[in-house]
Amino acid sequence: MKAAFYQFEPVFGEIKNNVDNFIVKTAGYRADLIVLPELFSTGYQFISKAEAAELAEEIPSGYTTRRLIELSKAKSVYIVAGIAERHGLNIYNSAVLTGPEGFMGVYRKTHLFFEEKLWFTPGDTGFRVWETRIGRIGIMICFDWFFPEAARTLALRGADIIAHPANLVLPFCPEGMITRCLENRVFAITANRIGTEQRGGKPPLTYIGSSEIVSPAGKVLYRASQDREELGAAVINPEEARNKKLNPFNDLFADRREDFYKG
Repeated sequence: MKAAFYQFEPVFGEIKNNVDNFIVKTAGYRADLIVLPELFSTGYQFISKAEAAELAEEIPSGYTTRRLIELSKAKSVYIVAGIAERHGLNIYNSAVLTGPEGFMGVYRKTHLFFEEKLWFTPGDTGFRVWETRIGRIGIMICFDWFFPEAARTLALRGADIIAHPANLVLPFCPEGMITRCLENRVFAITANRIGTEQRGGKPPLTYIGSSEIVSPAGKVLYRASQDREELGAAVINPEEARNKKLNPFNDLFADRREDFYKG
């Protein structure tokens, strides 16, 4: 299967334009799975909770999810995309999964980073894995990577591929995801954004790009630049992620000794 990401610079608050830009830029492009950045439709640097609430959308009835569903059905492609979700009185930093079948589900970010704690409610979905015709897809969002338990939980629940929408400003993740893939024997697609945001008189946030696709053996199959828009892809075989053996004597999951891991 062909796995891809779209690394670009969203325009803050321009939901329709950001979504339409993705659709236009991928017209005629064929992939089985495309991962988009965290909060790809809104931009990231909110200045108030009211602003976050105004830009958040219901899932799956909101504009962004409906357009992604249409695209998934038309192109027979699975899409994982980060959006701001409004659910009742709560606002979540979420990611949706759409596919040829339509809307498949939502993941709400578990580990909120920095000022996200001012705007968003901590996620309540837990780490989810979806069985699809191209393999088992798990989702985590940006700062979740900093917690080894996130990727490990997805792997233990059967994920072949971890889709990882991100808005990375710290430099550690591109190398850190190599370890996450190696220790869990999974593929990972990190879709980051580029550019700088400076709003409300706050210090600027500069995003590091470097979106990547990493194999279960820890090999970087594709890594994007730090500052250019890119549609990156690699051909992968998800079944490779189901072999957890390092050698004839060591199986990463069978060798786990959970009784010694309690905090």
